[in-house]
Amino acid sequence: MTTLRTLARTAVALLFFTSGLGHLFAPSFFLAIMPPSLPLHREAVFISGVFELLGAVGLMIPSLRRASGLGLFVLTILVTPANIYMWWRADLFPQFSSTLLFWRLPAQLVLLGLIYWAAIPPPTPFRSGASMPQ
Repeated sequence: MTTLRTLARTAVALLFFTSGLGHLFAPSFFLAIMPPSLPLHREAVFISGVFELLGAVGLMIPSLRRASGLGLFVLTILVTPANIYMWWRADLFPQFSSTLLFWRLPAQLVLLGLIYWAAIPPPTPFRSGASMPQ
Protein backbone atom coordinates (compact mmCIF):
# COMPACT_ATOMS: atom_id res chain seq x y z
CA MET A 1 0.00 0.00 0.00
CA THR A 2 2.87 2.36 0.79
CA THR A 3 4.31 1.88 -2.70
CA LEU A 4 0.94 2.67 -4.31
CA ARG A 5 0.59 5.80 -2.19
CA THR A 6 4.10 6.87 -3.12
CA LEU A 7 3.36 6.35 -6.82
CA ALA A 8 0.06 8.21 -6.54
CA ARG A 9 1.68 11.07 -4.62
CA THR A 10 4.47 11.30 -7.23
CA ALA A 11 1.93 11.33 -10.07
CA VAL A 12 -0.09 14.07 -8.36
CA ALA A 13 3.09 16.07 -7.71
CA LEU A 14 4.15 15.77 -11.36
CA LEU A 15 0.69 16.78 -12.55
CA PHE A 16 0.63 19.91 -10.39
CA PHE A 17 4.28 20.76 -11.06
CA THR A 18 3.72 20.60 -14.82
CA SER A 19 0.49 22.57 -14.56
CA GLY A 20 2.15 25.16 -12.31
CA LEU A 21 4.92 25.70 -14.86
CA GLY A 22 2.25 26.08 -17.54
CA HIS A 23 0.46 28.73 -15.49
CA LEU A 24 3.68 30.74 -15.19
CA PHE A 25 5.32 30.26 -18.58
CA ALA A 26 2.37 29.67 -20.94
CA PRO A 27 -0.54 31.41 -19.23
CA SER A 28 -2.63 32.09 -22.35
CA PHE A 29 -4.56 28.79 -22.11
CA PHE A 30 -5.32 29.33 -18.43
CA LEU A 31 -6.35 32.94 -19.04
CA ALA A 32 -8.73 31.78 -21.79
CA ILE A 33 -10.57 29.35 -19.51
CA MET A 34 -11.19 31.90 -16.77
CA PRO A 35 -14.89 32.71 -16.54
CA PRO A 36 -15.41 36.37 -17.48
CA SER A 37 -17.33 36.95 -14.25
CA LEU A 38 -14.23 36.28 -12.14
CA PRO A 39 -11.89 39.21 -11.47
CA LEU A 40 -8.11 39.51 -11.75
CA HIS A 41 -7.52 36.82 -14.36
CA ARG A 42 -3.78 37.30 -14.77
CA GLU A 43 -3.22 37.46 -11.02
CA ALA A 44 -5.36 34.40 -10.36
CA VAL A 45 -3.51 32.37 -12.99
CA PHE A 46 -0.12 33.43 -11.60
CA ILE A 47 -1.06 32.81 -7.96
CA SER A 48 -2.62 29.42 -8.70
CA GLY A 49 0.50 28.44 -10.65
CA VAL A 50 2.75 29.37 -7.74
CA PHE A 51 0.55 27.40 -5.32
CA GLU A 52 0.57 24.41 -7.65
CA LEU A 53 4.37 24.44 -7.72
CA LEU A 54 4.65 24.86 -3.96
CA GLY A 55 2.10 22.10 -3.37
CA ALA A 56 3.84 19.73 -5.77
CA VAL A 57 7.18 20.21 -4.04
CA GLY A 58 5.56 20.01 -0.61
CA LEU A 59 4.01 16.64 -1.41
CA MET A 60 7.49 15.19 -1.67
CA ILE A 61 8.60 16.52 1.73
CA PRO A 62 7.14 14.37 4.52
CA SER A 63 6.84 17.21 7.05
CA LEU A 64 4.92 19.34 4.50
CA ARG A 65 2.93 16.56 2.85
CA ARG A 66 -0.33 16.89 4.76
CA ALA A 67 -0.46 20.70 4.52
CA SER A 68 0.47 20.57 0.83
CA GLY A 69 -2.18 17.93 0.18
CA LEU A 70 -4.81 20.03 1.92
CA GLY A 71 -3.74 23.08 -0.07
CA LEU A 72 -3.88 21.24 -3.39
CA PHE A 73 -7.24 19.74 -2.45
CA VAL A 74 -8.68 23.23 -1.82
CA LEU A 75 -6.99 24.65 -4.91
CA THR A 76 -8.52 21.90 -7.05
CA ILE A 77 -11.96 22.87 -5.75
CA LEU A 78 -11.26 26.56 -6.38
CA VAL A 79 -10.40 26.01 -10.05
CA THR A 80 -13.66 24.14 -10.68
CA PRO A 81 -15.40 27.25 -12.10
CA ALA A 82 -12.85 27.32 -14.94
CA ASN A 83 -13.56 23.68 -15.77
CA ILE A 84 -17.31 24.25 -15.67
CA TYR A 85 -16.92 27.34 -17.85
CA MET A 86 -14.99 25.31 -20.44
CA TRP A 87 -17.77 22.72 -20.52
CA TRP A 88 -20.58 25.28 -20.69
CA ARG A 89 -18.80 27.28 -23.38
CA ALA A 90 -17.33 24.39 -25.36
CA ASP A 91 -17.88 26.51 -28.48
CA LEU A 92 -14.98 28.71 -27.34
CA PHE A 93 -12.66 25.70 -27.12
CA PRO A 94 -13.13 23.82 -30.41
CA GLN A 95 -9.81 22.04 -29.96
CA PHE A 96 -11.50 19.93 -27.25
CA SER A 97 -14.58 17.78 -27.66
CA SER A 98 -17.52 18.68 -25.45
CA THR A 99 -17.49 15.06 -24.24
CA LEU A 100 -13.90 15.44 -23.04
CA LEU A 101 -14.77 18.71 -21.33
CA PHE A 102 -17.70 17.03 -19.59
CA TRP A 103 -15.63 14.05 -18.38
CA ARG A 104 -13.02 16.45 -17.05
CA LEU A 105 -15.44 17.30 -14.24
CA PRO A 106 -15.78 13.76 -12.81
CA ALA A 107 -12.05 13.32 -13.40
CA GLN A 108 -11.57 16.24 -11.06
CA LEU A 109 -13.45 14.28 -8.39
CA VAL A 110 -11.09 11.37 -8.96
CA LEU A 111 -8.15 13.76 -8.60
CA LEU A 112 -9.57 15.03 -5.31
CA GLY A 113 -9.84 11.46 -4.05
CA LEU A 114 -6.30 10.71 -5.17
CA ILE A 115 -4.92 13.80 -3.45
CA TYR A 116 -6.74 12.89 -0.27
CA TRP A 117 -5.66 9.24 -0.31
CA ALA A 118 -2.05 9.91 -1.26
CA ALA A 119 -1.29 13.03 0.73
CA ILE A 120 -3.78 13.61 3.52
CA PRO A 121 -3.62 10.66 5.86
CA PRO A 122 -5.51 11.11 9.09
CA PRO A 123 -3.41 12.42 11.96
CA THR A 124 -1.74 9.71 13.99
CA PRO A 125 -3.99 8.90 16.93
CA PHE A 126 -2.67 9.65 20.38
CA ARG A 127 -2.03 6.43 22.27
CA SER A 128 -2.55 6.12 25.98
CA GLY A 129 0.73 5.99 27.82
CA ALA A 130 2.69 7.73 25.07
CA SER A 131 4.19 11.10 25.74
CA MET A 132 2.48 14.04 24.09
CA PRO A 133 4.35 15.69 21.23
CA GLN A 134 5.99 18.95 22.17
